Amino acid sequence: MFENLPAKVKIVEVGVRDGLQNEKQPIDLATKLQLIHMLEDAGLAVIESGAFVSPKWVPQMADTGELLRMLTPKPGVSYPVLVPNMKGFEAALEYGVKEIAIFGAASESFSQKNINCSIAESLERFQPVCAAAADAGIKIRGYVSCVLGCPYEGEISPDAVRSVAVKLYEMGCYEISLGDTIGTGTPVKTAKMLEAVMQEIPREKLAAHFHDTYGQALANLLAALESGVGVIDSAVAGLGGCPYASGASGNVASEDVVYMLDGMGIETGIDLGKLHKAGEFISKALGRSPASKTAQALTAKAS
Repeated sequence: MFENLPAKVKIVEVGVRDGLQNEKQPIDLATKLQLIHMLEDAGLAVIESGAFVSPKWVPQMADTGELLRMLTPKPGVSYPVLVPNMKGFEAALEYGVKEIAIFGAASESFSQKNINCSIAESLERFQPVCAAAADAGIKIRGYVSCVLGCPYEGEISPDAVRSVAVKLYEMGCYEISLGDTIGTGTPVKTAKMLEAVMQEIPREKLAAHFHDTYGQALANLLAALESGVGVIDSAVAGLGGCPYASGASGNVASEDVVYMLDGMGIETGIDLGKLHKAGEFISKALGRSPASKTAQALTAKAS
């Protein structure tokens, strides 16, 4: 038991983008910048910082360009941004972005509802983006959504997940993040999905991106860790949700993930106390308590 656990895990902090983009209350630029600085100070080496998408559909990301212009990169920290097409990529290029993220879905219905095209069409749109990024020396990260369930189709087969993941990998994505977008997965399903994907993609190229709708995220992450996955996406204070999946709660909280990994003796390089302060900061800006159980416990202990 626990024989395949990695000695070290990379945490990809997605709260600033994937988390805040689904929060209804607008967060100003100064608050976002302060949050990024606090996350840097906590030891996060990858902080997803925005998205070049239509402000009509994702108003919370409208200031991504301005944020990047004002941000002074910290040595050793990466600040990837999401791009949906060539227009988004060209905007990212203009602001000197060093890493982008692209996305596909394992569900045809979700792809149609989310970006109004089929899976095949969505991946075709990214071909020129990946080619241009490669020419510019920009790293590309790939996301696959609905890997453990879809709000429209229900169960998603591991083979469907593998198919999309492989296409993104072949396009040049150095890492593929597998997302349980609506948080319906369970540990055995997680292990089976990863087993299927790992038939064609090395485990060191995979990341786990789980939402906590049914309280299964940490259990699913443990299954991913036992499968040899060494990269975890999480959001400080459990920010976010999914605008196209009714009832889906936020990403697994970074504080909860770090507490679990610390307790398992797995290195993250993250200071839990400073991470907790970052979570308190953004939660106060949103006018609510952090969704993180660890944050709640640390707050109660301090008081």
